Amino acid sequence: MVYAHFKKAGRKFPWRSTRDPYKILVSEVMLQQTQVKRVLVFYAEFMRHFPTVHVLAKAPLADVLRAWQGLGYNRRARLLRDAAKLLVEQYGGKFPKNEQFLEGLPGIGPYTARAVMAFAFNKPVVFIETNIRTVFLHHFFKNRTTVSDSEILPYMVKMLDKKNPRAWYSALMDYGADLKKSGVQINNRSKHYSKQSKFEGSTRQLRGEILKAALTTGKVDVKKIAREAKRTSEEIRMTAESLFREGLLGTQPYR
Repeated sequence: MVYAHFKKAGRKFPWRSTRDPYKILVSEVMLQQTQVKRVLVFYAEFMRHFPTVHVLAKAPLADVLRAWQGLGYNRRARLLRDAAKLLVEQYGGKFPKNEQFLEGLPGIGPYTARAVMAFAFNKPVVFIETNIRTVFLHHFFKNRTTVSDSEILPYMVKMLDKKNPRAWYSALMDYGADLKKSGVQINNRSKHYSKQSKFEGSTRQLRGEILKAALTTGKVDVKKIAREAKRTSEEIRMTAESLFREGLLGTQPYR
């Protein structure tokens, strides 16, 4: 059923037409908490600026952050650049076919590491994300709430297409995405479900505005940002300091 749906309505993405683990890693990091249609725009531009892991590893952080602007969660960009540097320094830019190694890189968790293994190397690993979770909740846990991923994983292990996990996971994700579009909104029945906080007026929005100002002008004009964002100067200073501590702001002066 899943493969029949994939044959009929499978989606085509640039990261599905490559087996380059670097390009797949970039797409997976971008897709974290971000809609596919937004990622499609930024992915093409990011790859134009940083076509290989070596180019990204050498790039100034400010350039990477500028290319990431508008995608959100800018910390992902810094960690991705840091991961690229370690890959180049330790492995000459080659990706070991080992998910445990990838998990040791900055910003790379179990899901991302295994997704790279499956999509780049066709390795039969087991991982779960929101669309896949929807499929299994819908078909195997119809009358359940607070279902843990540990309960879903045995079903995934049993159903995994070990000969072609690359196609299987793409098919699962597309089927899950279509279930959601058809009105099957059931991920709140997962024990791991958490609703994303509102962006408008959030600290995430403020962080983005401060970082954008710093990358554009080379400084953080506290009073100007406070006035435009309708926040206090103290809020701006505290948020800017947190960005500085995370390595997202360099030595830009605050004034």
